[in-house]
Amino acid sequence: MAPHSGGSSSSELARGLELIREGEYFAAHEVLEDVWRAADPGERDFYQGLVHVAVAWYQAGRANPVGCERQLEKAARRLGPYAPAHRGLDVAALLESVEAARGRFPDLPPPVLRRR
Repeated sequence: MAPHSGGSSSSELARGLELIREGEYFAAHEVLEDVWRAADPGERDFYQGLVHVAVAWYQAGRANPVGCERQLEKAARRLGPYAPAHRGLDVAALLESVEAARGRFPDLPPPVLRRR
């Protein structure tokens, strides 16, 4: 997939989150990875945490429990400092859904992505 060009980080963040909501985890990972790479250093962990969320659910769909659990762990570690909210995202609710998904393979509840 070719990198997406153009657009602001906030519009690309919204696009990535919408792709996660739609269950398009691989596409979300691609979009959010581009945002992460272009982000200021103080924002990189936030975006990388979202990449880990997308990859965790993608790995669950690929029947990879080890990969899924590792990504959930990384997501929690990266996103934790941004709770309770960052860039309009309810990070606390997302962290709760990441924690709820741990040990639930292959029946992960969908990640909670809501505005705050």
